[in-house]
Amino acid sequence: MHDGYRFLQNKFRRYKTNIFKINIPFAPVVCVTGADAAEVFYDTSKFMRKGSVPKRIQRNFMGENGIQTLDGQKHRHRKEMFMSFMTPEHLQELHNIIDHLLRARLPVWEQQKRVVLFDEMQELLCRAACSWTGMPLRENEVRQRAKDFAAMVDAFGSLGIARHLRGKRARRRAEAWIGNVVNKIRSGHFNILSRKPLYTIATFKDVNGQLLPVKTVAVELINVIRPIVAISYYIVFSALAMYQFPETGEKLRQDEDEYLQLFIQEVRRFYPFAPFLAAVVSHDFDWRDYHFTRGTKVFLDVYGINHDPHTYETPELFIPERFKDWDGSPFNFIPHGGGDYKTGHRCAGEWLTIDVMKAVVQFLAKGITYAVPQEQDLSYPLSRIPTYPKSGFVIENVKRVD
Repeated sequence: MHDGYRFLQNKFRRYKTNIFKINIPFAPVVCVTGADAAEVFYDTSKFMRKGSVPKRIQRNFMGENGIQTLDGQKHRHRKEMFMSFMTPEHLQELHNIIDHLLRARLPVWEQQKRVVLFDEMQELLCRAACSWTGMPLRENEVRQRAKDFAAMVDAFGSLGIARHLRGKRARRRAEAWIGNVVNKIRSGHFNILSRKPLYTIATFKDVNGQLLPVKTVAVELINVIRPIVAISYYIVFSALAMYQFPETGEKLRQDEDEYLQLFIQEVRRFYPFAPFLAAVVSHDFDWRDYHFTRGTKVFLDVYGINHDPHTYETPELFIPERFKDWDGSPFNFIPHGGGDYKTGHRCAGEWLTIDVMKAVVQFLAKGITYAVPQEQDLSYPLSRIPTYPKSGFVIENVKRVD
């Protein structure tokens, strides 16, 4: 609880090894780190996801029977559906929606004395996600829906009861809301464009040719909307990076040598989000003189791999230019998981996240000017998962750039 994101990292350093076993309630867990460990972890012949996530986290964050819990043919079939949303046309549509919403919201920011960027982005991204997926969202319910999706994200790292219960109640409301719309689509009482993700998921058939249960459709649509709302964490960290490292803001305004892409990648590497990922050994095998037994749970140290000094020189420093020479490995930079997009468990929404971040960061760097008041707490405790600047990153005197 005290070490948070650095818990596994500290253990690896203490034991001077990249693999150790630790006891958590009810079961031992083998913990691994390093790019080579990630490569083994994402070998689908050795690991499966079923049973890897505690029910407490699964029910609140991922939902039951969603894509993250599937393996083999069922996972590949479901993954094809999610990847169909990641075409250039779909991503450009979301980019355009976000750009429109930012410009529409700007007059409000200009009138407000103080703007809490974290809160604003959660609502804006909730609007964008619902518009993009085709989920109807009334104006009077925007704030509550945004809070619900944010609560599900906030609950995944909670060890206490309060955040867990907020996430649980939020998921129930969201699943009931979406389930009602899905029933209307299937009964012909609600028309929606066939290219929208909501329609695709509502009419998707599993490997047996059966429509997904309504609750599973709700779970999978939440698995599209919730991660988009969660990009608010990366956006507020992007704003923090521009403030703490002002030279990056100037380079973004100049936008030379594809600096925006380098900046986005470094934000995703440097700042914390997912601490680790879990899987279960599917078949006995040996690796690094250690015998992995079928059914053993394994944690992969995501935060540690993204800060590995063997891969990144001075990983404690924020240096976007380091990605000019990055080799593109799917195992040494894993903020959204590693391995193959189409057949493995790497997050289907990684490209979407990068594109959304680009849209908002460009707006913050080039579309507006603002002041960052000193009287706020911009620290982000690594003992909290997920973490973000305590003040939510407050800005004031927002003005449009002509």
